[in-house]
Amino acid sequence: MEYNNAAGRFSYSATQFKVYEDYLDSKVTSMDLFYLKSRELARKLVEHGHKGTVLSREEFEERKAAAQAAEAARTNAFYNRSRPMTLASAGKELKDNFLKALAEREEANRSGKMTSVIFIRDHNTLGQEVSGYIDYAHRLKTQDFEPYFSGKKRLMPGRSDLCYYNWKTQVSTSNPSPNFEVIYDDPNGLLFKNKQDKKILNVDPLSGPGEDSKRTFLQSDLYVHAVFYDHNIRTV
Repeated sequence: MEYNNAAGRFSYSATQFKVYEDYLDSKVTSMDLFYLKSRELARKLVEHGHKGTVLSREEFEERKAAAQAAEAARTNAFYNRSRPMTLASAGKELKDNFLKALAEREEANRSGKMTSVIFIRDHNTLGQEVSGYIDYAHRLKTQDFEPYFSGKKRLMPGRSDLCYYNWKTQVSTSNPSPNFEVIYDDPNGLLFKNKQDKKILNVDPLSGPGEDSKRTFLQSDLYVHAVFYDHNIRTV
């Protein structure tokens, strides 16, 4: 406890003063200056520990940088909370069930309340049948979804998604995402493990999807086969 209190005091000292010399000056008294006749010498005595434990220049700079980074993070977090979330689906007239389902889940996936895995099977631009599992929340962070909601592009699985398979070329890939680990060697078949709550998402249509998860089959004019697996993140 004493160590934590000392660390807290030192961190406060690093943020209280603009430069290290100001920090040393705070330890120098008028009596020190009277007898030593030199502020620089008085600083040296303080720095070398003759007036108690003090931060070295390196420690001061490190703690000051860490404190400034923490303050910046708090400021950004407050700004992000107070700033209205911009949804790519806002104001769009959506007719297809798949796009409506995307829009219904957009806010929850952007905010982290939900992580949805989307299964899609259809034909690519070369006419080849492909299928795969997409981490929706991750795609929202790395792609502009306005073209999808406006109908200019179709959301399709790719080699960088959780799982991808080209039925023509037999190319198969699997990749972890920031939200899920891929478990492909389990006796129960393909599974996804949520990295936040460690719960398992089962995509086998003959099994339950898992705790805090829901499976939704969609009829869509855009795809041969589309399924949403929604995993809700519980907050304690």
